Amino acid sequence: MQGNMMDVQLTVPTILERIRGQYKTREVVSLLAAGRDEAGNPVAKKHRISYGEVADRSLRLANGLLGLGLQKGDRVATLAVNSFRHLEAYLGVPSAGLVLHTVNIRLHPEQVAWILNDAEDRVLMIENVFAAMIPALKDACPKLEHVIVMGPLPQAMPGVQDYDTFVTEAEPLPRYPRLDENDAAAMCYTSGTTGNPKGVVYTHRSTVLHSLVSAPKDALNVGEADSVLPIVPMFHVNAWGLPYTCAMYGAKQVFAGVFSDGKSIATLLQDEGVTVTAGVPTIWMGLLGELDRAKEAGEPYKLAGLERLIVGGSAAPESMIRAFQTRHDLTMLQAWGMTETHPLGTASSLPFDVDANSDEGFKLRAKQGRTVPLITLDIVDAGRKRLPHDGKTMGNLIARGPWVANSYYKGAGQDNFFELDGELWFDTGDISTLDERGYMHIQDRSKDLIKSGGEWISSVDLENAIMAHPAVAQCAVIAMDDPKWDERPLAVVVPRPGQSVTHQQLIELLEPHFAKFWLPDATVLTDSIPIGATGKFLKRELREEYRGYSAGNSPERTEQPG
Repeated sequence: MQGNMMDVQLTVPTILERIRGQYKTREVVSLLAAGRDEAGNPVAKKHRISYGEVADRSLRLANGLLGLGLQKGDRVATLAVNSFRHLEAYLGVPSAGLVLHTVNIRLHPEQVAWILNDAEDRVLMIENVFAAMIPALKDACPKLEHVIVMGPLPQAMPGVQDYDTFVTEAEPLPRYPRLDENDAAAMCYTSGTTGNPKGVVYTHRSTVLHSLVSAPKDALNVGEADSVLPIVPMFHVNAWGLPYTCAMYGAKQVFAGVFSDGKSIATLLQDEGVTVTAGVPTIWMGLLGELDRAKEAGEPYKLAGLERLIVGGSAAPESMIRAFQTRHDLTMLQAWGMTETHPLGTASSLPFDVDANSDEGFKLRAKQGRTVPLITLDIVDAGRKRLPHDGKTMGNLIARGPWVANSYYKGAGQDNFFELDGELWFDTGDISTLDERGYMHIQDRSKDLIKSGGEWISSVDLENAIMAHPAVAQCAVIAMDDPKWDERPLAVVVPRPGQSVTHQQLIELLEPHFAKFWLPDATVLTDSIPIGATGKFLKRELREEYRGYSAGNSPERTEQPG
């Protein structure tokens, strides 16, 4: 027997129609670059537009792209920052039956060209601040037929079109094409830290379901009354899905563009009454410094309405979560996901009977959290045998759900997908624990885990603990070779300006909390730690730099503390 419910397709146009109708008066605010100051830094100009206007422009963009001769399933790339124009692409491109391909702006031009060619993009919509890349990209990408520049140029460029002119001169799409919910809507490439990046293709169905599940109270808690600032870039994993979620539920959207420094973010949070914001830990470290500075100067920012700072991309130290709460009464919500999970998989909401500001509450908030509805996690050993959920046993984290990838574009990396008990699972590459309440706690990426004498040591736990030292600005813990134990932990530390810290001081900080064999054998101080295109530490580069390192052998550019 079957039910008798309507078979209504879950497609991106259903989101567009909501902002075109019931939410048409809600606002989208963008910081745009308007020239440069004497030091060559971009100068910000604030732009405001309503959802109704965004909807109209999205439909014009959709029709204009089809007018170029594009066919259903053709890829349209964006190389752009967070702004109302990028939001129009989010809505307009999939609503035309085309595939939105967001490309990481922080990649080297050769990597960008490789990705454009692999995706076989026919159109590139590129931010005006990156216009200098256009000639090289056109030469390197033979299938790229059209280039549209998002934002004004100081002078015209041959062979390119202006985005705003392109949009305003097109008629709105008169009717949506017939779309299947399993049609491709968007695609994003992994960061490619090992080998070439791999493409993940999102469907209309996965996009709508992800938007529905992201919003509820125990997930990201987004609704019509909210003002949301996604600092996480729209070029990577759809800005964690927030542009779609906000549009679906009518929340005001605020975009910072290229202005991600602490002062710009703090000012925008205050002036636009932001209630929810999202970013990676490096962004929040900069914001925390600015909030501390302003408070000490007797000019604190007015952020009483800011309810949640969502943090993801890498683990947020408990010390950071406590600092925001105790010094500024601001609550951080940790979440976890990947390109392959669209990305939301977990959120660190608390059980009803746990005080958020208790030691237990802070400890749970420093974990990656519990699954959102429809996502399932498990941990397995190297032979893919299930492991206990006891909060102690570490295993390979695997995931499945309706917005988890079942393969990569063009069949790359199929070893990451496997069947277990007749069900398809994705191997995330993370090493984690799961406890009886469902809390997932990432211990490391499998390639970053330190294997010492047959035992696993979590670099993430050590890093988060070391970050609690008041003299430490950043820390990455990596494996160094050891003739007896194979690998031992090495702490690479960036001190705060004007401060220093010794290896012994860090050991004294760690000893009460970790087994003796977990403690780093050495600490080196450095000016900076390399950060990748998605805001994560590049441990691969650190391991290469410190290859052959031992406690008595310090590379030239570092200082071995006494």
